[in-house]
Amino acid sequence: MKRRTKILISVASGLLIMVAGISAVQANLFGSILKVGGVAFLVDQYKKPINNFINKALGERGAQAMGATKVVPILSIGKGGYIGAAQVVGVPSAVQKTQAVVQIEIPAGSFRATGIVPVSRKTVSGSPERMKGVGVSAVVDFKI
Repeated sequence: MKRRTKILISVASGLLIMVAGISAVQANLFGSILKVGGVAFLVDQYKKPINNFINKALGERGAQAMGATKVVPILSIGKGGYIGAAQVVGVPSAVQKTQAVVQIEIPAGSFRATGIVPVSRKTVSGSPERMKGVGVSAVVDFKI
């Protein structure tokens, strides 16, 4: 085989392997994006039945939330990513303005710290306002 043909075959094989690797990464990323969008869509569509279910489940265990409640999407980041639903509770006017919850997990050696923050926007553009007078009473999430 000529040297030129061998080089051409090597370059073509390398490109094929590289394209296959990129496609696998893109497929994984696309799957994650679909999962996040799908779960967020379902939470938005079924927020009232989810909220009623959580209220009933907590009430049956003597832990019913006091104040207004609402279900919003939650995005958890830290050691892995999760998407799901969070029930927020608090002052009715603040609960009404709450659009999402962000959970940030910071592992540090043998312990971890978790911040759970109700916010005024679903988007990450700009700076979402932290909702004062609102807490989180329940979380249901799925690994991304």
